[in-house]
Order: sequence, then C-alpha cells, then structure tokens
Amino acid sequence: MPSEPIAPRHPAAAGPGLSPRRLRVSLLFVLVLAVLLSACGASPASPFFGATRHDVTLQGIRFAVLLKNENAEVIRLGYLSRAERRPVPGLMVLAAEQASGCKVAGPAAGIYRSPSLPGDTGEARFQLKCP
Repeated sequence: MPSEPIAPRHPAAAGPGLSPRRLRVSLLFVLVLAVLLSACGASPASPFFGATRHDVTLQGIRFAVLLKNENAEVIRLGYLSRAERRPVPGLMVLAAEQASGCKVAGPAAGIYRSPSLPGDTGEARFQLKCP
C-alpha cells in the first residue's frame, strides 16, 4: 500500500516559509534600506563635526577629506578589491595635502586620533602643518 505525504495539522508546523507576496515585500524593504544607507556617503567622526568637506579623486579613487583645526580626516569612498587597496594609504596623504594646501605632519593626536588600525584603507586622520 503506497503511503501519501501527511499534511501538517497547523500552518505554522509547515515551517517559516514565505509566501511569494511576503517575499516580494521583504526584498523590496531590503532594497529600499540599501539605497537609503548607500546615499549617506561619508559622515565625519564626532571630532570633525562642522569640518569643511572636500571631495578629491586621485588615480580614479574617490576620497572625502574633512578639514578642521589643522587636522584632516580622509575617508575612501566606494569599493576596492584587496589588490586595488595597495596604493590607498599614500593617496590618503596626498588627498589631505591637496585639499588643505598643507603638509601632513603625521597621524592626528588627541581627540582627533584615529581609532583605526595603522594601514586602514577606509579612514585615516592626519595632523597638518600649514604655512
């Protein structure tokens, strides 16, 4: 005698599957959230609130440079593969110098100090020496 599959007694017993409509709504929500978050761009760290923003592109890589009190925060914009990130630390120094017209004296100190690890290619903070 062939056995037939037994239907679940309660709809919740079938598992957490999504109906096609709920799946579409969920995907739409994720898409809208991703668009809203990607539109945020680069936001300054709290010590750089009120800083002047300059957008700089070097070797096709975009940076947001925030300048305040002879300090610079440089934020790389966009995605880069691991191999493409190799020149970024040097380009961050050049971006800070180009935006400020000053020379980078070294890493920022005090409240402007970066919490990032040395060599971070997403964000760097520098002390500037201006004429």
